[in-house]
Amino acid sequence: MIPDETQEAALIDAVRAAARREILPRFRNLEAGAISSKSAVDDLVTVADRASEAAISAAVAQILPGAAIVGEEAVAADATILDRIAASETTVIIDPIDGTWNYAMGLSTFGVLLAVTDRGETVFGLLYDPVVDDWVMTRRGGGTWYCTSGGQRRQLRVADAGAETSFPGFSSPWLLPPAKRERFQLELLPFGRVADLRCACHAYRQMAFGHGRFSTDFKLMPWDHAAGVLACQEAGCAVGLLDGRDYAPTIHEGYLITARDAATLAELRAQFAWLLD
Repeated sequence: MIPDETQEAALIDAVRAAARREILPRFRNLEAGAISSKSAVDDLVTVADRASEAAISAAVAQILPGAAIVGEEAVAADATILDRIAASETTVIIDPIDGTWNYAMGLSTFGVLLAVTDRGETVFGLLYDPVVDDWVMTRRGGGTWYCTSGGQRRQLRVADAGAETSFPGFSSPWLLPPAKRERFQLELLPFGRVADLRCACHAYRQMAFGHGRFSTDFKLMPWDHAAGVLACQEAGCAVGLLDGRDYAPTIHEGYLITARDAATLAELRAQFAWLLD
């Protein structure tokens, strides 16, 4: 099932409602014991993550009955839930708070990501900023759009943004194996100021706005990338895995590159091919 415009609007409303009720009231107001770790000390989860995912999941069940739901926190409790993306006709993938570390530390660079897949292919994506209450939405073949609560709506095209104002790039080298991390960081130096936002939602938004030359990702959890990859592709970016494959939400291992254009993607694939050794 591919959601129609009414269902897309309902999904957006559900995410906004969850942010108002579950995320923003707890921002910079988390009680003692409200933050815990998952796979690592800095892999955080908060009560707001779980409450947001529960609220969005409940709404999705009403908006798209019969769709499988894959939420980051549900997968943390049961890894087999991840298999639903490949096994189901329609799947809704939810990152209830993307950038949880930032959120827990009181930094406002966090968001909510939601993607709808049809037979494993992303067909709709939402990248929502709860603090500003604006969002980037995208649909396959329908472009990428910046929308505000005040009713502003404009299509995003990377080619419309001046390359001279773009940020060099976004990357999280700390996700690489230690043996490869130092060389990778050294090879980033000539690019200039490459940032680690610790938030895929905002890195993808910046790329879709045309404010970055490239972004690299080394952990391919679908809730981090399904919506953002489609948004960037529909805005005119070139996206692919370092090994030459196209990205899909069913791929959970590999190195992902989002580039301003095809020439930059080819350049980065050549430069960082050694990561595959």
